[in-house]
Amino acid sequence: MENGEIPENANEHCPGPQADSAGKSDACQGCPNQQECATAPKGPDPDLVAIAERMATVKHKILVLSGKGGVGKSTFSAQLSYALAAMDFQVGLMDIDICGPSIPKMLGLEGQEIHQSNLGWSPVYVESNLGVMSIGFMLPNPDEAVIWRGPRKNGLIKQFLKDVYWGELDFLVVDAPPGTSDEHISIVQYLQATGIDGAIIVTTPQQVSLIDVRKEVSFCKKVGVEVLGVVENMSGLCQRLTDFRFAKLTENGEQSDITERVLGYMRENAPEMLDVIACSEVFDSSGGGATQMCQEMGVPFLGKVPLDPQLCKAAEEGRSCFADQKCGVSAPVLKSIIEKLLVMNQWREELQQVTE
Repeated sequence: MENGEIPENANEHCPGPQADSAGKSDACQGCPNQQECATAPKGPDPDLVAIAERMATVKHKILVLSGKGGVGKSTFSAQLSYALAAMDFQVGLMDIDICGPSIPKMLGLEGQEIHQSNLGWSPVYVESNLGVMSIGFMLPNPDEAVIWRGPRKNGLIKQFLKDVYWGELDFLVVDAPPGTSDEHISIVQYLQATGIDGAIIVTTPQQVSLIDVRKEVSFCKKVGVEVLGVVENMSGLCQRLTDFRFAKLTENGEQSDITERVLGYMRENAPEMLDVIACSEVFDSSGGGATQMCQEMGVPFLGKVPLDPQLCKAAEEGRSCFADQKCGVSAPVLKSIIEKLLVMNQWREELQQVTE
């Protein structure tokens, strides 16, 4: 019943925990929550006022969601933040994946700690215009499991929103855990009064992922959060032919490495092949993938990001895929998706007008 929500096990015609008649009306008779409702303090949550004050200096708030885990949502959140910061925007990245915080590693911030100032908690900064907040900075041991029930998770999310001093931000990117559970309901509820620009939903092409993404889209529609678009991640394995390892199967099924022989042959006989990019479907996309789902559900499709081993390496090493030419397959696609977001929502023009 946190923050005045009607419990799932409430009687029909429940007046709500914040009503003056809570626990006293005829509809409350026999309800398992009757005593708690009758004695609970009434009125709005005072923390929402503090959250609204903190968020008043944040111009745009973007949620990054996924229906299923392991689809690359945190990788996208990290690279989105890197890209926006590289465009000279002031960016904050908030990790509310309480049980699986991977953002500190993906931004090269493992081992960092949160510091307290007279203004509140200070984010950990990658660059002067890119700050990060995560429970990962609060764990004494990175291998320690966070075994928390919903109310404690919600309490930490509330603290991140009301106690962290972000300063003036153009964008706050919120990396949420998979699904549609406590963390998602809480972040929407706490931010709704201050305005949420919308959600970007990340998926992979196969149906087993899209089934859950459809639920994520439905969640957004139910709670009034606009779906800014869907990104199809891991949309086929793509990398330079020279980055592949070539092998030949022996009679007993073992692999015999022939990479140098193949590359040597290409250099000598077909040097034009050295610049070729090879692509292969990893997941079954015969059902139309995210493109088809977006058409059916009436939400924007932002683009396809290939499964690029160099992007995976950048995430492991905690660096931007845009900083060098190593992510030559994935970086241009990600940049195109982010540019599309800026154009569709007219964010660049709006923020330029504010600074002029």
